[in-house]
Amino acid sequence: MQALNADADILIAGAGPTGLALAAELTRLGTRPLIVDRQPAGANTSRAAVVHARTLEVLEPLGATTDLLAQGVKVPIFHVRDRDRTLITINFSAIPSAYPLTLMCPRNTVERGLLSHLAALGGGVVRPCEFVRCKALESHVEVQVQTEGVTKTIKARWLIACDGMHSMVREQSGVAFAGAAYEQSFVLADVHMDWPLNRDEVNLFFSPDGLLVVAPLPYDRFRIVATADNAPESPSASYMQSLLDTRGPSVTPGRIRDTVWSSRFHVHHRLTENPRKGRILLCGDAAHVHSPAGGQGMNTGIQDGISLAKALTDTFKDGDDARLDGWATERHRIARDVVALTDRMTRMATMKSGTGQTLRDIAIAFAGHLPPVRTALAKTLAELDTR
Repeated sequence: MQALNADADILIAGAGPTGLALAAELTRLGTRPLIVDRQPAGANTSRAAVVHARTLEVLEPLGATTDLLAQGVKVPIFHVRDRDRTLITINFSAIPSAYPLTLMCPRNTVERGLLSHLAALGGGVVRPCEFVRCKALESHVEVQVQTEGVTKTIKARWLIACDGMHSMVREQSGVAFAGAAYEQSFVLADVHMDWPLNRDEVNLFFSPDGLLVVAPLPYDRFRIVATADNAPESPSASYMQSLLDTRGPSVTPGRIRDTVWSSRFHVHHRLTENPRKGRILLCGDAAHVHSPAGGQGMNTGIQDGISLAKALTDTFKDGDDARLDGWATERHRIARDVVALTDRMTRMATMKSGTGQTLRDIAIAFAGHLPPVRTALAKTLAELDTR
């Protein structure tokens, strides 16, 4: 475990994928941060499970990409269907990247991989260690944390919030987080099941009853995500089966054998006004949250962290922190675009009007016959537009 020193050049609050990517890349570039997390250990379950090509690219210098590829399921195809009818097929195999695929790899696996690379570089996480409050001054930030029942004060030159949607750092710093929640709730389950379609593709099903997504995971599992009204907190196998039966393939429906875990959740779309406020910077869900449509969330957060590591390292070298304003402007633009994209996808997928659903399906099927549209969608979802 890393020591909890009274002084730190960089203090990172939160050791999820964003914080770990930032810490590992900073360490690789020669600056050792202090990273704390209130959890006694990494999360065992997570809604995030997609690693896109751009994320694999930015993690390559750490050596993490090879490990992730070995542990995830390589998926080159994304279908949008109306039950048994394919509306559009997005093929990632031709995107301009060394990683022409989508990798299905749950967040806890990503965290373990990033943590192992941080440890190999001599770093670690102080846990359980909870952020309490902060006070930003001109030359540093005074941060109070609590560990083993003792409150300690740390003097940090920079404080980085990687502590999620309910970020205490963001709240303490007074940065606005504008947005709202979607009306519908979602359910998620990781299952073992007999599935009639290929394991090298993700399938999104439209139906009059709502949205259904089925994606392959490691260990012969599948992830099912669906919109649901009045859903139970922990959906049962029979509940998820009913969603498969009414929204998935009708000719040969899938059959769930058992459920590994399940949950119900609500989706928000929110964005900070600026991910920098003086010596406090915000990354990942602390700066932006959005629908899971397209699997953008964990990817955007990791890319926040990797890009910030370079900006901070250069700032330490020459003392010019104006580049952090440039980093904040660029990452805010990217986050705004991601929030807008996923909002459009979510509203399109969850519309309830029968006429609207019919027109949506016609429009998507028409777009599916246009190769430039399919190519552009693949590149956008892979986040290659953020290079």
